[in-house]
Amino acid sequence: MWFAGPARRAPVAGRPGALRLGFTLRPGMRVGLFGGSFNPAHEGHAHVAETARRRLGLDRVVWLVSPQNPLKSRHETADLPQRMAGARALAQGPGMVISDIETRLGSAYTIDTIRTLKARFPGVHFVWIMGADSLAGFHRWKGWTQIMHEVPVAVVSRPWISLKSRFSPTAKRFAHSRRSSAAAMDLPGSKPPGWVFLRGPLNFQSSTALRERMRRAKA
Repeated sequence: MWFAGPARRAPVAGRPGALRLGFTLRPGMRVGLFGGSFNPAHEGHAHVAETARRRLGLDRVVWLVSPQNPLKSRHETADLPQRMAGARALAQGPGMVISDIETRLGSAYTIDTIRTLKARFPGVHFVWIMGADSLAGFHRWKGWTQIMHEVPVAVVSRPWISLKSRFSPTAKRFAHSRRSSAAAMDLPGSKPPGWVFLRGPLNFQSSTALRERMRRAKA
């Protein structure tokens, strides 16, 4: 069984993919990192990314399409090119970037990806973006407390789960670090830990529901 806990620093030197990330960022940029399996990508993901981009005043939102979520089984996950294509089809707004950087780096955990990007792009103001459904289970992620101390975090409301997520282990542990949504524009570049909960119109699409409809269509 997989357990959450502190993450060791994973070296990436010598990996060819670490030298070719597929995108570039400039010092001073405000950049959101939006990670997930996107299995498949749906309008709810686009809603989270666009809400964060607009409310935080981000120059870029990098969709980090993971090679494999450690918390999900492999047989439930479509291949990477298919999930990348689905994300590209949805991320049509300004400043959206679709990336397979975690595959290039051989990174299994978010904490390793964040640390690598911070080292590679000094002077860039990174923010981690996630939906409220991810916040509800964030304490199961490897190095979750370290992530909160590496970058500010923006959480976007999602249907049915938003209230539960605000009483999650992460929300409770970092309650003192929560900032007003009215100050969301100040989050990029601020010293972590710090997080905001962004409310807005809810999008009811989910990857689970889409996979079930696809399965029934094939039956």
